[in-house]
Amino acid sequence: MKIGIIGAGNIGGNLTRRLAALGHDVSVANSRGPETLTALAQETGATPVTVVEAARGAEIVVVTIPLKAVPDLPSGLFDGAADGVAVIDTGNYYPRQRDGRIAAIEDDGLTESRWTERRLGHPVVKAFNGTFAQDILDRPLPAGDPGRMALPVAGDDEAAKRKVRDLIDTLGFDTVDAGGIDDSWRQQPDTPVYGLRDGVEAVTKALAEASPERTPEFSG
Repeated sequence: MKIGIIGAGNIGGNLTRRLAALGHDVSVANSRGPETLTALAQETGATPVTVVEAARGAEIVVVTIPLKAVPDLPSGLFDGAADGVAVIDTGNYYPRQRDGRIAAIEDDGLTESRWTERRLGHPVVKAFNGTFAQDILDRPLPAGDPGRMALPVAGDDEAAKRKVRDLIDTLGFDTVDAGGIDDSWRQQPDTPVYGLRDGVEAVTKALAEASPERTPEFSG
């Protein structure tokens, strides 16, 4: 598939490495420009591009940037993407550590990914937000292996969610359907599933045990 990755930090960089190694046509962008991605491109064979070019023609786009940077992305970013493009949101809201207070999340009760979706102007699928970046490289296992990790995946567009879950399977991880984007609070920071390294049964249980209340550490 043609895959665009916007953000070349820990998650974005390691997804670039794995997806390129699996034979996908990967383009990667960051806020500083393609000239800063030469080393990653040489290592992986991915194509360094601008943010707009990363989405152009892409069947899947991964948006993996700080939440506070989402409003700075170009408007109409996905206008040139492939029909039915699935947009993966890996983001988390860290009001005290990084993002500052976002009223629509704190006061209006929007989930982090619903807020992101509205700013992007395109439906998103929430995945990888609670995954340790190094696990993307170190912990993939074949389907059916009892030690295989499972990742929660939330989204309203069932076709897009299926596309993302299938991709995660090829990366070597199981998935659990975590519901729609309004349910994605179940996988936000400080929930039982966040950072959980376990299988389908444990992930399903952790999602069910989540509370929508934000702890002080994750409130602005």
